[in-house]
Amino acid sequence: MKPIYLLFAAALTLAACDGNPFLPDDPSTGVPPTGTGGTTDGTAKSAIRRVEVKDTSTGNGYAEGFKYNAADDTFDVDGLGFDGGNVYQRGTAVASLGPFKVYEGDNTFTDPATGTVINQFAHRAIYGISSSGRTSFAVVRTGAYIPYGFGGFVYQRDRGVTLPSSGQAGYQGKYAALRDFDGTAGLEYATGDMQVAIDFNDFNDGAAVQGQVFNRAILDSNGNDITGSVITAMNDNLDPTTPLTELPTLVFAVGPGVLNGGDKSAGEIAGNLSSHYVDGSGVQTFESGKYYALITNGENLNAGEVVGIIVVEAEDPRLEGVTVRETGGFILYR
Repeated sequence: MKPIYLLFAAALTLAACDGNPFLPDDPSTGVPPTGTGGTTDGTAKSAIRRVEVKDTSTGNGYAEGFKYNAADDTFDVDGLGFDGGNVYQRGTAVASLGPFKVYEGDNTFTDPATGTVINQFAHRAIYGISSSGRTSFAVVRTGAYIPYGFGGFVYQRDRGVTLPSSGQAGYQGKYAALRDFDGTAGLEYATGDMQVAIDFNDFNDGAAVQGQVFNRAILDSNGNDITGSVITAMNDNLDPTTPLTELPTLVFAVGPGVLNGGDKSAGEIAGNLSSHYVDGSGVQTFESGKYYALITNGENLNAGEVVGIIVVEAEDPRLEGVTVRETGGFILYR
């Protein structure tokens, strides 16, 4: 393991020079949480980088080569067709979602031989980095395909973690997401507040983790708040017992075994989450999916930061036969 540790250190030294926090692409396999790839057998002492698993049937995981360019505030993404020259500019209609930055691929590309202008697909990226610089994430999606298009995500920590041997810890922060569709084209944004708590005493099989994403909002591609139209459609088409006045809260499923990996001190978490409403038949699931996260030491506190990704799907109440997928990142502080 020592050569790998030194390789990480070298990569981090180089990254600090150009402002890019992301570790190089790691083609190794290993035993990461289901749905992710990246670092092999991460430990409590190591940096860990996770990416979306590549799936030729869905287009998931095709985005790679993530790089933030601090000098000109641009973002590099490789592996996606018709996204310009792979360098994304800071968003115009939507430049930020809370503390996280938004970037967009070029709208056109000019054939250098003929001058022909070629229209590009609408690609968007969300990039987040913690105040300490120790954790970061990125999500890239496009609304140009039917069904879901090509994209991907990455989340990582740049050092190890010292987990408490007992007690509990609470974390708060922000969440931001991209929403794409199966059954129609288009792209939307989402935001929310988030909190997570970890019980390091129990369960004995991998700790207990609870979490929520609340105060949720949905924005169209121009940044207009369209949350009300989604809530109206839910009330019209899902027939809740009490009319909804806000989007349902995403809630982690609590159970044993969510602290993953062969080394359970490594601070890697993965589990299920969902949102619900109540109708005449009882509690109904609206969205369901997975969350993935890494714990790392904060600037002045062990196990002080959590970074991660959420992917959930739901039947879109606004459009018959359409499924919406929300892929978001979060950074939380203890």
